[in-house]
Amino acid sequence: MSSILISITMAPPYPGPDAWRFLMTLDTRFFEEMEARIPKGKVRTRFAPSPTGYMHVGNLRTALYTWLIARHAGGTFILRIEDTDQGRLVEGATDVIYRTMTECGLTHDEGPDVGGPVGPYIQSERRDLYGKYAHLLAEKGAAYYCFCEKTESEEDAGDFNRAADPCRDLSPEEVQAKLNAGLPYVIRQRIPQEGTTTFHDVSFGEITVENKTLDDQVLLKRDGLPTYNFANVVDDHLMGITHVVRGSEYLSSAPKYNLLYEAFGWEIPTYVHCSPVMRDQHNKMSKRHGDPSYEDLIAQGYLTPAVLNYVALLGWAPKGELSEQEVFSLAELVDAFDIAGISKSPAIFDIEKLTHFNALYLRALSPEDFAETAEPYIRQSVKNPAIDAAAISALLQARCERLTDIPEKVDFFDALPDYDTALFTNKKSKTNPEVSKAMLEAAVPVLEALPDWTQEAIHDALIGLAVKLEVKNTTLMWPVRIAAAGKQVTPGGAVEICQILGRDETVRRLKLGLARLES
Repeated sequence: MSSILISITMAPPYPGPDAWRFLMTLDTRFFEEMEARIPKGKVRTRFAPSPTGYMHVGNLRTALYTWLIARHAGGTFILRIEDTDQGRLVEGATDVIYRTMTECGLTHDEGPDVGGPVGPYIQSERRDLYGKYAHLLAEKGAAYYCFCEKTESEEDAGDFNRAADPCRDLSPEEVQAKLNAGLPYVIRQRIPQEGTTTFHDVSFGEITVENKTLDDQVLLKRDGLPTYNFANVVDDHLMGITHVVRGSEYLSSAPKYNLLYEAFGWEIPTYVHCSPVMRDQHNKMSKRHGDPSYEDLIAQGYLTPAVLNYVALLGWAPKGELSEQEVFSLAELVDAFDIAGISKSPAIFDIEKLTHFNALYLRALSPEDFAETAEPYIRQSVKNPAIDAAAISALLQARCERLTDIPEKVDFFDALPDYDTALFTNKKSKTNPEVSKAMLEAAVPVLEALPDWTQEAIHDALIGLAVKLEVKNTTLMWPVRIAAAGKQVTPGGAVEICQILGRDETVRRLKLGLARLES
């Protein structure tokens, strides 16, 4: 294709010859300077979210895998914000991205907030350069100006019959005349009409497609903004990205990406396409169906390290001597992560499995750390400052699966719930209302007379009373616990609960239990 003198404009609604009032030919120095900025010699990965909503589990997995690839190789991890789809932007979504990455410990080496050698790192701030690269492709004959009347949605959909497109074969003179006339246009990729395109993916291997099945996708829209696919290719190259991690839904676009790389004469990165995270065998996870985002999971009482550990295993498995290991710290994941372990099979998100992981992480905390973590949840129910939250947390740690389970488990410490006397009947403990009444009548004066209100003192007194009454320990302990807590299932037994409640409140509740049994 011969050289075209290109008229550039960004004035709405369409480009025209008078908007910037200057003409330019493509300046090779610009492209040379951009090439000179690209870092070489290290693994470079990027997480490039669009700020269009919440951080769903699939987004988090992509961020995690991308970060792990870079850290495992001692490379560079980049955060890039892709905001070219202005109509879908959600206020505050960028803050969610930053907050999530920070909470998860997925620190970036380059990005909008920390800078770097190949910025800007927000696509809307890179707007001017996309047009230059689109026009360069047209100069190379790998793209063309399309003046056909199409709506923006039709353009974005890629539903386009290139065989019927008269613009594909316009002469340079015809193109220039239309540009001079100020006709609106897009720039489309010129896909070869014959032959095949082959690309390699780490998970899916070699994939070959017939070029005739590919559409001449839009690269540059009428408003001068790039399409998602084009901006990705340009940015990934100019930022020196060596490994591209994305969802398998982009497999169909990979041949067009490769043709762009080849047209520019650029090195093609390593592709890692990840199969989707599914809510079941047939449906992808979706907020619309009530599936949780990362922030939802944290709000539901899951720990960030547990979420990261579980998400890492949604589509990846360690190899060799680590193949049976399930629990990984973030540092251990860095050491173990190998892209060869990424599966092409969809992964099903199992909330019960995540809950299992979370319980393991809660129990692995030091008692001090668990107490600090649990206290806000304890205080949601236990408002009485005289009640020792640390003592309650000691009962919870071995019995807690989610932090949000805590308020309901411990609400009886603040206020005795209304309960049915049927709870005093327990076959295993050999209790019924009559037996329970007798046990409480015996226990009240013993507890009232205790000189010290410690767990050891309460334990010894009640065990001694059971011996005296010639009953099993549980026969005494069951009604004491029921009267003290008003619940069938409690964290901790009768001794621990009584100690935390204090002497006066314990005795008061046992007497209330007696009154219920006598009525």
